[in-house]
Amino acid sequence: MDIICISWVRAVKVEQGPSVLNLQEGANCTLRCNFSATVNSVQWFQQNPGGSLTTLFFIASGMKQNERLSSTVNSKELYSTLHITASQLEDSATYLCAVEAQCSQVACSLCPNCSCLSPAPPWAGTCPHSSL
Repeated sequence: MDIICISWVRAVKVEQGPSVLNLQEGANCTLRCNFSATVNSVQWFQQNPGGSLTTLFFIASGMKQNERLSSTVNSKELYSTLHITASQLEDSATYLCAVEAQCSQVACSLCPNCSCLSPAPPWAGTCPHSSL
């Protein structure tokens, strides 16, 4: 008997603000990313005009700092921040946050992010833990 996995996608609403921010050079600023459910991690990206995305931070909890930039994640209050200290002209860019959703205990059984059914329909592949 095969056990198959069907992937579950859990939607997490993500809101980021402020949408536009104008600063004087040398000023500090904080961007905030709110999410509607518990997440495993948050990523902050920078995109310069006409450029590709650059990862600034990958953070699961607490705080990380890289020179004038820092990021925090508050898992209890469901938000993350990106703080820029002493802004410079080269900081002019679009900043984006992305989250990795955390699955619930119901959705996670034998395979991460899967729900397993048995017996397997003929069109489905097998779960890597099919010996269970």
